[in-house]
Amino acid sequence: MKHYRKELWFEVPGRRAFINITPEVEKCLAQSGIKNGLLLCNAMHITASVFINDDESGLHHDYDVWLEKLAPHAPVEQYRHNVGEDNADAHMKRQIMGREVVVAVTDGRLDFGTWEQIFYGEFDGRRKKRVLVKIIGE
Repeated sequence: MKHYRKELWFEVPGRRAFINITPEVEKCLAQSGIKNGLLLCNAMHITASVFINDDESGLHHDYDVWLEKLAPHAPVEQYRHNVGEDNADAHMKRQIMGREVVVAVTDGRLDFGTWEQIFYGEFDGRRKKRVLVKIIGE
């Protein structure tokens, strides 16, 4: 069995963003030479997420609005975690959106359903963060 590991780095200028990272993940798969196996992709920071869904701007807007209703950033005093910080909401948003995805690899391609893409969700940006891509198989 072969394995491959790579870190992808992102620096979002604002607090929040959703970035389609499917092309970068597909490059990793091609570099790995693995034709059949499993691909793990996970955010290596507790205020960021990796998830699978549709690449549609209305949906991303709806996610942003929905997440802000569930875990509003302000007022920052509402969170005990925010003593000296202001990112408690980002931790909660990450918990809702998830840490990682696992995708089957079949014949050298990501074995997606219709419209599926991989996204990096940033909830406390303005600094460099990384995503791990780990692929195992043959």
